[in-house]
Amino acid sequence: MDALQVAISQDFFTAFANIPRGKQKKVNEFVSKFRTNPQASGINYEKINDAASAQYRSVRIDQDYRGIVYKPDKGSVYLMLWVDKHDDAYDWARRHKCEVNPLTGSLQLYEAIHSDSPIEALPAAEPAASEALAEPLLPYRDRELLRLGVPEDRLETVKAITTPEQLDALEGKLPVEAFEALSFLAEGLGLEEVMQEYAVPDGPEVDTQDLEAALARVQSLRKFHVVEDELELQAMLEAPLEQWRVFLHPAQRKLVERDWNGPVRVLGGAGTGKTVVAMHRARWLVRHVLQKGERLLLTTFTRNLAVDIEANLRKICSPAEMEQIDVTNIDAWVYRFLKRHNQPANITYAGQDAFEQCWKRGMQLADAALDLPDSFYREEWERVILPQRVATQKAYFKASRLGRGVALSRKQRARIWPVFEEVRLQLHQQGLLTLPDAVFMAQDLLHEGAVVRPYRAAIVDETQDMSPEALQLIRGLVPEEKNDLLLVGDGHQRIYGRKASLGQCGINIMGRGHKLRINYRTTEQIRRFATAILEGVEVDDLDNGDDPATGYRSLIVGEPPILKGFERDEQERSWVADEIQRLLEDGVASQEICVVGRTAMQFKGIKAELEQRGVETSTIDREAADNARIPGVRMANMHRIKGLEFRVVFVVGVRKGVVPLENALSATRDPVEKKARDLNERALLHVAGTRAISGLYMTWFGVPSEWLKRL
Repeated sequence: MDALQVAISQDFFTAFANIPRGKQKKVNEFVSKFRTNPQASGINYEKINDAASAQYRSVRIDQDYRGIVYKPDKGSVYLMLWVDKHDDAYDWARRHKCEVNPLTGSLQLYEAIHSDSPIEALPAAEPAASEALAEPLLPYRDRELLRLGVPEDRLETVKAITTPEQLDALEGKLPVEAFEALSFLAEGLGLEEVMQEYAVPDGPEVDTQDLEAALARVQSLRKFHVVEDELELQAMLEAPLEQWRVFLHPAQRKLVERDWNGPVRVLGGAGTGKTVVAMHRARWLVRHVLQKGERLLLTTFTRNLAVDIEANLRKICSPAEMEQIDVTNIDAWVYRFLKRHNQPANITYAGQDAFEQCWKRGMQLADAALDLPDSFYREEWERVILPQRVATQKAYFKASRLGRGVALSRKQRARIWPVFEEVRLQLHQQGLLTLPDAVFMAQDLLHEGAVVRPYRAAIVDETQDMSPEALQLIRGLVPEEKNDLLLVGDGHQRIYGRKASLGQCGINIMGRGHKLRINYRTTEQIRRFATAILEGVEVDDLDNGDDPATGYRSLIVGEPPILKGFERDEQERSWVADEIQRLLEDGVASQEICVVGRTAMQFKGIKAELEQRGVETSTIDREAADNARIPGVRMANMHRIKGLEFRVVFVVGVRKGVVPLENALSATRDPVEKKARDLNERALLHVAGTRAISGLYMTWFGVPSEWLKRL
């Protein structure tokens, strides 16, 4: 007899999370017992006469609650599908099918349609619709639809669809992989591209009773997980909504569990699970590639994100595995590396007092006759002097200024150079380093062979925010071989720094560029709204190509964002506070709500209003990651909210002069720089909107932002 196996569905954990905390203990005890031996004498299976699948059985949790399991006619694999109150559990069993698809071989769980006519389940097309809309939305052959995972009993329903709204209405009534594939076809992706991603190649005939073989297929693994040990099970039950720990999309799993011949770049819009891929890849590399004593670097741009990633990584990795992984933001890594090798590491940043004092002394030497604004010198410093490590006037004469909008003669450069020379002198006398200079110093140590390359592999999150010199450094930290680099990012979310090309940084991704398309965070309505903010803007793919914002899809349907304007700021403050109090009264936890402003000034008044009403608040700063266990409505500027997510987000003060921030755009006369800053400002609003899971508000007083007017 084969060893008994128990697989738990993703839906079970969703149902478990909704059970009152006091009842979860009983469910927990039953699941542990069931996983150990589903044939134990104490488990009483009760047949459900009108269930959607003949193999469904009810199992008793306690007097009130029942579990729904799949008890096979043959084989040794049992499925834990659902848990709920007695009547609700039986109702679920009547409404949901679970079966092996005879063509794809994947185990599919979806809602049955109770209607003699499939089209009755679809919303009617608008009466005023043109004849063109009456044409099938998905005019594909039966064989093509079946290969995409559409069950045979759903073919007529799918072929009857004439509008996107009718397709949306079938979410849940189709297996998830089939619904995704059809959604992308409806969005305009080509059949060949969708078939390549979702269709199962022709193979041997499928045994629809062989659950073990079905569970081994990648499409099944996104909905079912075979629990290997008790510790893993308890971790999953303690945090049932953190399903990213085990349920990976096939596209994610392919990226994680593969031997790659070189660096891999993964693109994906907000909420598509790029960081999840990064974390699971780190664990896979430690388990399957790294030898004892070898180390892996997982780095990102900001400290907050690094802290958050490390905390989540500890949820899926053992202590021994974590010992081989360094998780840190790139600035902190450079600082520690230089200190460890007895190099100066007193790094200073623009905006800090120490740097600004040095800058002020340098600007005293600016030649007024050149009629160049102060912003020109700062941009030249950041875009030319620092990236090219310019340290002398002669080097400045030779420096490339490609991409700068203001041309300079050799004579003009000679008259400009004293400013930068003085800034460098002042920094040196104060014992200070800019971050780019510190990165170059670290590169020198590696290139000169002064230190051994410290890592076998590296993973970069938020790659779009990394500078070219930082990417060059990361390339130098890892030997060029199989499974060396994974870089994930999204140019649509570039809110820091300047654009970098992987190829020009020595990172060759030829043939190894991939894209994640499913948004797991936000509703489709919020996703579309946030994406529209970037409509008509060209965004790069991190390697000198274009990355269009099309071809993404969220499987969550919800309400559209709420946009509301006011005449005065006190009206905006009062209305937002009223809405937040209403949400709190409706059961939304305070830490699930975030108020976001372009700067702290925009949420300052709302924070005071809430606190005056006795509502606790908590401000997210740059020094620490947000602790979701601490109550309080979150307050943050748009930069600080990067990488976080909340059930409801209020983006406030979205008015003219603030979004986009007038000071940020008017501070430069360089047309190239102005275009880059405009994209950064759009990306900030896009990022803020995509932090919302189910509810997004955008408010303003006075004249609204020009971007909201267009939307």
